Amino acid sequence: MQRYDAVEIQTRWDGKRVYKTADYPVIPVQDSDVLKVTNTEDCLDDLAYKYYGDPTLYWIIARANNLGKGRMSVPAGITLRIPVDVNGIISEFGRLNAVQ
Repeated sequence: MQRYDAVEIQTRWDGKRVYKTADYPVIPVQDSDVLKVTNTEDCLDDLAYKYYGDPTLYWIIARANNLGKGRMSVPAGITLRIPVDVNGIISEFGRLNAVQ
């Protein structure tokens, strides 16, 4: 499932169709999380591909570590938490954004 598959499309005042603002789940710390010390080459989408096999899941790593805000690069030398329960996180995202 792609991130916006579950997000409703709305029509703005000017007739343009846009995605409704998505709600994101809280990603609790779990014992199964992987810890990764970053280096200068690390980017969120590359890490998502490495750990999940899907670069579009970068938002999970970003949310778990309070990163992002338009940037894919990650500062070198920080420890990132890589959540392992991807299916549970995606399911919760879908539940929060279910099209009514």
